[in-house]
Amino acid sequence: MLPAQLSPARTSHSALRAAVERVRAADDRRLREARASVVFMTVQSAHHSGRSSGYTNSVLSVRIGGAVGSCAVEPGQLDPGSVSDLVGRSAAELLEHEDPAVRLAVLDAYLADLLPHAEHPGARRVRIPAGTSLEKSVVRARAVAELVPVPEGSAVAVIGVVNSLLAALRERGFRPIPCDLKGGRTEWGEPVLVDHREAISGAQAVLASGMVLGNGTFDDIAGLCRDRGLPLVVFAQTGAAVLREMVGAEVHALSAEPYPFFWLTGDSTDIHRYSAGELR
Repeated sequence: MLPAQLSPARTSHSALRAAVERVRAADDRRLREARASVVFMTVQSAHHSGRSSGYTNSVLSVRIGGAVGSCAVEPGQLDPGSVSDLVGRSAAELLEHEDPAVRLAVLDAYLADLLPHAEHPGARRVRIPAGTSLEKSVVRARAVAELVPVPEGSAVAVIGVVNSLLAALRERGFRPIPCDLKGGRTEWGEPVLVDHREAISGAQAVLASGMVLGNGTFDDIAGLCRDRGLPLVVFAQTGAAVLREMVGAEVHALSAEPYPFFWLTGDSTDIHRYSAGELR
C-alpha cells in the first residue's frame, strides 16, 4: 500500500527540489553529460501465500550509467508509453521534468551511479536470502525494524502499511500505528489511519516508506518529527540514494533497497542500512 498524503493544496516537494539544487551546484556539467539509457515501468501485484489480502504497486525506473533509480507512482499517474519520451535525455533535462516522480527516479539513479550503495562507507549490507515472496518480505521487515531506535513498548507510526513490517515491529515489542493513503484494515483487522498527522501525534518514532518523498508528504512528516523530537526512519525503494543524502539531517536511519527489489525475484537480494551515528 502507498502512504498517506496531504491534499494537493498542502503537498510540497521542497526536499526534492533542495536535493536537485545541491547536485546541480556540485557538478552541472556531469548532469548534462549523464543520460537515461533505459526507462521502464513495473506494475506489481502481490498476494503472499498465507496472507488474506494483497496489494498493487506501480514503479517508474530510470537507468543512468550502472545504476537504476526508482519512484513508486499512483496507478495511472504515468502513461507506460511515456517512457519512450524520457529515454536518451540528459539527467539535467529530466531534472526539470514537470512530474516529480520522474525527477526523483532520475536523481536517485544519478546519485547511485556516482556512489553505489555497495561501495558507500556508511552502508551496512543485509542479504535477503532466496525464498518465497513472503519469506523474503519477513526477513526484510525484521532488518528494517531493527533500525527503529526507541524502547520496547513505544508506539511507532508506520506510514505506508506493509503487513510484514507491522509484524516485525510487534516482535520487537513496539506498538505500530498503521497509516496509509488507502485506509482500510491491516492483515489482523486493525483500522488504518489515512492522516499521517494523526498517526504521528501518538507516536514515539516514525517509520515511513520512501514514497513519502515521491508524493510530497516528506517535508510535513520530517517537520513534525523535528518539532516533536521523534526519530524518522525510512524504508526506501523509492529514492533510496536521494534519502541517503538526508541521513543525519531529516532522517535518523534508512533502509535503502535499490532495484532489483526483493519482490521481483526468488533469488537473494540486498538492502543497505544507514544510520546517523555511522555517517558522522
